[in-house]
Amino acid sequence: MGALLPLALVACGGEVDPAAGRKAVGESPEAALLRQQLLDAKPGDVIEIPAGRHAFERGLSLRVDGVTLRGAGKDSTILDFKGQMAGAEGLLVNASQFTIENLAIEDAKGDGLKIVEAQDITIRGVRVEWTNGPDTGNGAYGLYPVKTRNVLIEDTVAIGASDAGIYVGQSKDVIVRNSRAEYNVAGIEIENTVNADVYGNIATNNTGGILVFNMPALEQAGGNVRVFGNQVYANNTTNFGAKGTPVSSVPAGSGVVINSNDDVEIFDNDIRDNKTANIIISSVYSTGYKDDSRSESFDPYPERISVHGNRLSGGGDAPDGFDLKALKVATVGLGGSLPDVLWDGYLNTGLAGGPQICLSGVSGVVNADGPNGYANARLDAGPHDCTLPPLPVVDLKRMEAAGG
Repeated sequence: MGALLPLALVACGGEVDPAAGRKAVGESPEAALLRQQLLDAKPGDVIEIPAGRHAFERGLSLRVDGVTLRGAGKDSTILDFKGQMAGAEGLLVNASQFTIENLAIEDAKGDGLKIVEAQDITIRGVRVEWTNGPDTGNGAYGLYPVKTRNVLIEDTVAIGASDAGIYVGQSKDVIVRNSRAEYNVAGIEIENTVNADVYGNIATNNTGGILVFNMPALEQAGGNVRVFGNQVYANNTTNFGAKGTPVSSVPAGSGVVINSNDDVEIFDNDIRDNKTANIIISSVYSTGYKDDSRSESFDPYPERISVHGNRLSGGGDAPDGFDLKALKVATVGLGGSLPDVLWDGYLNTGLAGGPQICLSGVSGVVNADGPNGYANARLDAGPHDCTLPPLPVVDLKRMEAAGG
């Protein structure tokens, strides 16, 4: 068994600088102790952090496999980075067999928790939050595993990220479940990731609720993503992403957004009251995002998309931006609402059998006719009356991932 390393951290006090709104204190000895424990950790170690608010001026890092970092609860043990002066993240992990649970990371200068090139990752009962609310100056990502494999994210909370609250990118074999994302630009984002199950989550008050994206410059294409059993509602927060980033193109009022991704199944979700559209299916050509360094394998068109068995209501009544407002007037009139599904109309015309975007149980589909400059936008559900076989369940082959 690994060693149990309790840290006798105490709540950090100190005077407040009224001008900056930050604690005018140096980093405490207790914070330095945690940093040293992470640097000295050995495989199998469990580092326990007691309840309290613990302030840091520098980011933390871990590079040793097989370590568990455990707090007393996501509202009890708080790692406070409001006064962070150095480091691009709150906690950066370059290690496998890593577990982090039952603590909060607040107000990191950059990303909250970043895990890079690792496998067998568990993130459980963790809250990442920027406490000043939606702000472009907030860190980009809350929970941010990238280039990882076998990842379980559960019972987490992400609030205030200027890109994505819960993000998994360029990864394989992922479960995101029973978590809450609120007041981020993207609540939950699965990007260029293969084999992901996203279920039992709540995404509300974001700009976009749940995003399944393929970005053009990345070598790994995503696919086999299931989004089911989630509540995705009232994601109408004004987009506060940094200009020029891909997520800055997401219109406020987007529920579930699929962009340039293949093999996605959306089912058994409650999706409602997203003012642009409850479901958006689009190509990178509609994003306004420009990246000339596309990988040779990049496919810009969404294909083999299955939407079925969801409970959809409201939404589409106040789309974001001039073009989408004009689309609404052109297709359903000034007082109408766009139907549940908005498709931009981009497709590979040379693909035998068509894109297979199969939609059932929706109020309708608007084809925005993006390739022709939206000149012939129309309501047209006919081409989407089809079915696809269900995608396989993601099995992480470990006890704590059972279910779904």
